[in-house]
Amino acid sequence: MKAFADLIKLLSNSTKTNEKLDALSKYFGSADPKDSIWVLALFTGRRPKRTVNATQLATWCLQMTNLPSWLFEECYHTVGDLAETIALLLPEGKSIAVHPLHYWLEGLLALEKASEEEKQKFILNAWEELDTSERFVFNKLITGSFRIGVSQKMMVNALANTHDIPAPTLSHMISGNWDPREITLDSLLNEDVTGADASKPFPFYLAYPLETAPDVLGSPEEWQAEWKWDGIRGQIIKRQGQLFVWSRGEELITEKFPEYGPLLEHLPEGTVIDGEILTYTNDFPLPFQTLQTRIGRKNVTKKQLQEAPVVFLSYDLLEWEGKDIRTSPLSERRVLLEQVVEQVNHPALRLSPVITFHNWDALIEFRSKSREQGSEGLMLKKKDSPYQVGRKRGDWWKWKIDPLTIDAVMIYAQKGHGRRSNLYTDYTFAVKDGDQLVSFTKAYSGLTDKEINEVDNWVKRNSIEKFGPVRTVKPELVFEIAFEGIAASNRHKSGVALRFPRINRWRKDKPPEEINTLEDLQLLLKMHKQ
Repeated sequence: MKAFADLIKLLSNSTKTNEKLDALSKYFGSADPKDSIWVLALFTGRRPKRTVNATQLATWCLQMTNLPSWLFEECYHTVGDLAETIALLLPEGKSIAVHPLHYWLEGLLALEKASEEEKQKFILNAWEELDTSERFVFNKLITGSFRIGVSQKMMVNALANTHDIPAPTLSHMISGNWDPREITLDSLLNEDVTGADASKPFPFYLAYPLETAPDVLGSPEEWQAEWKWDGIRGQIIKRQGQLFVWSRGEELITEKFPEYGPLLEHLPEGTVIDGEILTYTNDFPLPFQTLQTRIGRKNVTKKQLQEAPVVFLSYDLLEWEGKDIRTSPLSERRVLLEQVVEQVNHPALRLSPVITFHNWDALIEFRSKSREQGSEGLMLKKKDSPYQVGRKRGDWWKWKIDPLTIDAVMIYAQKGHGRRSNLYTDYTFAVKDGDQLVSFTKAYSGLTDKEINEVDNWVKRNSIEKFGPVRTVKPELVFEIAFEGIAASNRHKSGVALRFPRINRWRKDKPPEEINTLEDLQLLLKMHKQ
């Protein structure tokens, strides 16, 4: 446990990629194999099921520290993270822990059906044995994710360095549906990736954003253009007489989308298709907010199936007749994909259309009409490109349209998390509705560190009311809010919901009297629907 806590501390405090990579490689080279498989699971989204809730942790901390609840709440609001707050408040432990990481994780999982008394006994014993840094990590294992700046690509590269396996191969080995309690790292990295797990998806190939004119890419004849869809990236797999649907986040979501069930009878054996999960009606994609009504639901009602029907818009073929064809040129994979979709001939499986263009000016014109197609812009793919692993520069580019913008005033501020737990970095914004201000979105990204500190100082000097961690502030600071889309929403007072809102710039040049209105938002909504 100590080695893992030290690793987390180093990864959290370092801003150097090579330093993080070296730390991970050293850890995997020296750690207990049972701990290594758990670390891999934790950093690739396979976190253990939560068996103890936040209320229980806070209650037990109060009992152990004899602090009044109001003081605990003040500390929590200041620190901004429950796991860290508890670790800092607890009295000094015995620091006698000799148990490895996997002991504590498996112990936590074993509490799923335990009584509250048994849970409390396990947690208090852990707090007694662990030192402050270990307690923090232990608490984080219970309460949520680590924000330590470790990407899956970095994790893969560290393991590749340690085990002398090519990164693309290793990335495929660790994908799929596996449980760290039931498999060893050695077996995971030595299994036959083509046959050991019928459900195993391929690592996704990701595009880089194109931030210049497309003519820098050379001859337009070498490129295939498609619309960039705003849905959930996924893979549909038919192997061993079974159908599997995976999201890009490596979540097995087959049961969440019953519309794909009939494809089991229609897809050829040994087929893997890459594409986009979209809500779709009248041959047109619906806003992402419609798809959100289906996300996270175990049981989909008949009404939801009618209001948010789902299709799979396919744009690449990765496996054909049981053979991995990712190294074949895109042009060849596309021909086969078209044959598969035509052969299946089912409304749940559609083909993402290729845009015909003969020069870059024509493509620029297509891009300007992206919103009319219900898309976020264009995808540009080299016709001779293989299907690679992760984000690679050169062959695939995403060329998104410029965001929508609105000028708004900040009305609430809340402290952030982690390194920003002492700074007001989460903001709520409003537009005018007559003489009133109506909140319509939150945003917490887009400012520089210097601007964040400046806003934080301003919030502390201009707070009006306090509601727990939230401060009501004078409606004076104006910001330009950028977003990718807008949709009607009954969940918000403004009646709208934004897609990917963020701060585009601080409008120090603009007084709050000149911000946009609710009518302006409604006009954007109307235009977006057309």
